[in-house]
Amino acid sequence: MSHKYQSLLHSICHGPLPGNIHWREVESLLHHLGATVEPILGARFRVVLHGQEFFLHHPHHGNVCSKQEIKHLRECFASLGLAPAAGDD
Repeated sequence: MSHKYQSLLHSICHGPLPGNIHWREVESLLHHLGATVEPILGARFRVVLHGQEFFLHHPHHGNVCSKQEIKHLRECFASLGLAPAAGDD
């Protein structure tokens, strides 16, 4: 995995919830991890990753994901075992 994706995954999964992650970065990371991301209704997106399905919301105003959405993504990654160890870079 490239350093860019490792860094993004680490910032999503560890420490305080970041408030500066853009939707397109999240979508790119998900595609890199092998997920299918498809719009379903309005700003909702269905994500299927490693056989698990979850839903994300595209930001309504601007392109920066809310902290709540990053928290949800963090929980999804943890349930899939994708969260890197805190010391990994």
